[in-house]
Amino acid sequence: MSAVAELGCSVCRRMGYEGTPAELHHPRRLAGGWGRSSHMSVIPLCPEHHRGSTGLHGLGTKGFEKHYGYDEAALLKDTLKLLGVAEEQH
Repeated sequence: MSAVAELGCSVCRRMGYEGTPAELHHPRRLAGGWGRSSHMSVIPLCPEHHRGSTGLHGLGTKGFEKHYGYDEAALLKDTLKLLGVAEEQH
């Protein structure tokens, strides 16, 4: 999980800002809608894109997707690719 946090915020990276300090987000929707996803399925997000008004918890998953044009699944795919992990392994 520390390797994921060291990647920096996934949203900031997509915006061209690499290395933004990140905390870990456990996608709930990818876990079937209840609880948290496994520790292998976490996304690095800066505090704003995680808990802030323009983040996943601030906008909600549908609002986040509408605002940015991508969802948690896309960010998880980016994360796994950067870590060199095949999607079916997570």
